[in-house]
Amino acid sequence: MITPVQLLADGYGRVATDLRVSLTDKCNLRCTYCMPAEGLDWMPTSQQLTDDEVVRLVQVAVQRLGVREVRFTGGEPLVRRGLVDIVARTKAIETPHGPVETSLTTNGLGLARTAGALAHAGLDRVNVSLDTVRPETFLQLTRRDRFADVVAGLAAASDAGLGPVKVNAVLMRGVNDDQAVELLGWCLERGYELRFIEQMPLDAQHGWSRDGMVTADEILAALEAAYVLTPATAPRGSAPAESFLVGGGPATVGVIASVTRPFCGDCDRVRLTADGQILTCLFARHESDLRGAMRAGASDDELAERWLVAMRGKLAGHGIDDPSFLQSDRPMSAIGG
Repeated sequence: MITPVQLLADGYGRVATDLRVSLTDKCNLRCTYCMPAEGLDWMPTSQQLTDDEVVRLVQVAVQRLGVREVRFTGGEPLVRRGLVDIVARTKAIETPHGPVETSLTTNGLGLARTAGALAHAGLDRVNVSLDTVRPETFLQLTRRDRFADVVAGLAAASDAGLGPVKVNAVLMRGVNDDQAVELLGWCLERGYELRFIEQMPLDAQHGWSRDGMVTADEILAALEAAYVLTPATAPRGSAPAESFLVGGGPATVGVIASVTRPFCGDCDRVRLTADGQILTCLFARHESDLRGAMRAGASDDELAERWLVAMRGKLAGHGIDDPSFLQSDRPMSAIGG
């Protein structure tokens, strides 16, 4: 039964329709811009939402709060054993506007063996993180010799129809900042949509600095030395990526400039962490607990009301440029992208 919808509106007129669900804080890579080589202290299993709890909260968001798209993230969501079942149960949720759009952000390890099952479960598309197409640089950035596995995962996703297959890349100064053109050419040859992402202050080491970040302007300047780029004609809407036609199209490349070209005014996203906390912004320091309320016996209506209250407290922007900005206590792996 579908209940009347109350939209997830904040105090600035924005409405969240895109839910990012972190399924785990664990990851099988050790990317230098995300976590230390030794990894982190992972979340105890008792604190993590069960499969049933994940699906219940997603259903509350979809049926009661107007969410239309659900993206599963991590850590690395492919290490979650129940992932395929969670996707299938999410796709089966009844809505007044048809099936929920489902997607996955992954590092690609294990995607070669699971892409078919995920597509059969109803997953619509994938975003795969890949910062370089040079195996030696991949090893330097991720501290793991798994480049071939990611390439195989991308091909499997494409073959399974999980498209458009998108590749997310972060450029690091002095490591792979000279590889933008190479990355784009590689993706164009294979039909993948490449999106560069400015490095954000979400590393566990808190070593991020604005001066050390490769900016959108630098990325575009490098690409324009080899390609003719023109702004995409389709309206951007709430999409985080600013898109450009490559050589007149139809292929595109995107830049997500969260730091230097913030798009907070059009944000339509809300996040649910693997331990059941609502985050209204990727950089939010305040969390609202759904897991505790759910385990204490809260009804779906009560959970929906908690979510609505949390959204009303969403700030106008992430505030990275504000002198009072403080990085989140949670690293990216414990938030979900």
